[in-house]
Amino acid sequence: MFEKSTWIKLPRSVLLGHGMIDELGAAVDDLYLSGRPLIVTSPTPNEVAGDRVRAQFDDPATAVVDEASFDAVEELIDTAEAIDPGYLVALGGGKPIDTAKMAADHLNVGFVSVPTAASHDGIVSGRSSIPEGDTRHSVAADPPLAVIADTDILVDAPWELTTAGCADIISNYTAVKDWRLARRLRNAEYSEYAGALSEMTAELLVASADSIKPGLEESAWIVGKALVSSGVAMSIAGSSRPASGAEHLFSHQLDRIAPGEALHGHQAGVGSIMTEYLHSGEDGQWTAIRDALAAIDAPTTADELGVSDEDVIEALTSAHEIRDRYTILSGGVNEEAAIEVATTTGVI
Repeated sequence: MFEKSTWIKLPRSVLLGHGMIDELGAAVDDLYLSGRPLIVTSPTPNEVAGDRVRAQFDDPATAVVDEASFDAVEELIDTAEAIDPGYLVALGGGKPIDTAKMAADHLNVGFVSVPTAASHDGIVSGRSSIPEGDTRHSVAADPPLAVIADTDILVDAPWELTTAGCADIISNYTAVKDWRLARRLRNAEYSEYAGALSEMTAELLVASADSIKPGLEESAWIVGKALVSSGVAMSIAGSSRPASGAEHLFSHQLDRIAPGEALHGHQAGVGSIMTEYLHSGEDGQWTAIRDALAAIDAPTTADELGVSDEDVIEALTSAHEIRDRYTILSGGVNEEAAIEVATTTGVI
């Protein structure tokens, strides 16, 4: 008898488009949430849209977080317990959204995601990315009940944040290849639906790269839609597998070796160039990935990332040590092979 079952948690509503932030109150009403809202934000998003968000609620409280960390999560939980909110509204980028997501999970209340930058797929996924020292942890939590993404706000975010979001999505291409490899060689659990959705999203951005330009609201819509799709793929899979493979291990290792030098999405994009080469060789899609990244002004080389050639080689040869997740890098790549990959692809 077939007994396998899956519990997929997804946002109930996704509002993406011009002026959507002013529909936040109506979207929350549709969720039948009750109690006092706690707006979780960071300084810049609070200045950009904090008043517009607060104006849509009666007696909202506000908590401003300066960083994403486990300490910040604990502080937010303490703040929330004193206020006893009915739900959280996360306004901003990765810091407030990831922090609010974990706090809401601990408090057993719902949260609504209101991104102000299209920089990561955490705006909709059921995972938080929390740094701790020179490492970064991917922590499971419930996804938002609703996502309200205003393209008029997203388009005004720093362009490098948008290109980081694009690069992060493009890197899904190799993440799915690693996932399929793990299924074949380690019998890892695999979702055809989640894998296809993630791969399609990456291919969409590769195909649209030439039309993604700074100051163009349609670009913010394309990237926002792709980030939502990627986050949904992770929720369907019940893990970060559809969007995190060897290219992300490379990025996490760079965070340890050269902390703060580049954005996570940019590092994953460069990692994807090299891991696609490892998957498919010189005739593979690594040139398409590289060219798409270049078209949106995302880094494709160590120099553009702001790291040394030696940093890249060290990260590539040690990335397999980070976590027990089977990828094309599992078992390690020796230094000679790593230099050949990075040189052939033009990363160094």
